[in-house]
Amino acid sequence: MSWIGRRVGRMLRPEPCVSVLRLSGAIGGGGRLSRGLDDARLAEQIERAFEAKRLKAVALAINSPGGSPAQSSLIARRIRDLASEKDVPVLAFCEDVAASGGYMLACAADEIYLDENSIVGSIGVISASFGFDQAIERVGVTRRLQTAGDRKSRLDPFLPEKSEDRAWLQGLQEKLHANFIEFVRQSRGARLGNPPGADLFSGEVWVGEDAVQTGLADGIARLRPFLRERYGERVRFNVIEPRRSFWERFGGGLRRDGLAEDLIDGALEKLETRALWARFGL
Repeated sequence: MSWIGRRVGRMLRPEPCVSVLRLSGAIGGGGRLSRGLDDARLAEQIERAFEAKRLKAVALAINSPGGSPAQSSLIARRIRDLASEKDVPVLAFCEDVAASGGYMLACAADEIYLDENSIVGSIGVISASFGFDQAIERVGVTRRLQTAGDRKSRLDPFLPEKSEDRAWLQGLQEKLHANFIEFVRQSRGARLGNPPGADLFSGEVWVGEDAVQTGLADGIARLRPFLRERYGERVRFNVIEPRRSFWERFGGGLRRDGLAEDLIDGALEKLETRALWARFGL
């Protein structure tokens, strides 16, 4: 009878639900071997997160050093749009790092929490490349490049850098930076202070309680204990996992004739991702 009683009790008092969506990895990419975050890959998972029954909130478990500005914005705005449409609060829980585009994802939430050792911030834009023009000259290689349009060869790494190209890139970065700052201000509002310190948007990062003091986060908390305290011990966690086809699970999605290219692209992407994490000592 006790078992029947518990079942009846659950029917009369249904368990509240919190969807947990993990956003882990660098943002961007797009190769078939990529495990990065992008809007197209995450769209279906984000939709499912907001479709759960008796949904009280959506929790974002974030561990990302950033990446593509456009993909960061697309993912964050998709989350915000659904949160407004469904009238469901979103809570972000930062793990090792939520920096640059990773922090933009956190700003898709109504509240941001982190561990004492989490690194957050890096509100800025960065572009890195190499110049090979002197190297190819030393080994006797001549660069042959034909374009239709005198600006198609901007920032070509095999040509000497031009001052006008640097100025163009700086202008591009400043626009992206301004968009990032505006998104953070809209998300965090008065919690940043009035006005927020200029160094908040300098690309600097903060750890744990220091991030709370700047207004970039709302407190120190861990996902499950915090949500159980807010929504009760009976809260059900609806962990959203990516759906993979049979071919994706067993590697059949790779064409044999494109395997070499996929492996090369995957290796280069891993190097870029490793460099992103290394910026934060991770």
